[in-house]
Amino acid sequence: MNIFEALRLSHDTQRALATQILDTQGDSAERVRLFRELKHELAAHAAAEERWFYSPLIAFDETQAQSRHGMAEHHEMDELVDELNQMEMSSSGWIAHFRKLHHKVFHHLEDEEHAIFQLAGKVLTEKQKTDLAISYEEEFAKFRLGEMPTSSAES
Repeated sequence: MNIFEALRLSHDTQRALATQILDTQGDSAERVRLFRELKHELAAHAAAEERWFYSPLIAFDETQAQSRHGMAEHHEMDELVDELNQMEMSSSGWIAHFRKLHHKVFHHLEDEEHAIFQLAGKVLTEKQKTDLAISYEEEFAKFRLGEMPTSSAES
């Protein structure tokens, strides 16, 4: 597996969870569970992705700006999650605000998969792609199964 395939696995999970949340109502147990899972997935993914995908790409002129932009978008998603955490899940404002997070998640993943991955594919060797996938998956699993940052900034 290469780094792009490893990242896409989490991307698919993020899309599914975000979409399922839009189908929930009020302060339901399902919304609470799905949002907790999405927050956990986003934080684990961002922390591991920044260390094992974006950080190596910053070294290349061709991918430096896109890497910084991707990390900035992680921070924007963290802020949206923090704002949602402060709101009553049963309020109509919560789902309206969640739609902003949903949009940001989908926009970010689209940018990565259709722009950044292509650029990264040109600067990374096949061995680097495989090695980065292994390191990413190890760190991602550590965060998913163990001590978890509440945002990518805490990694």
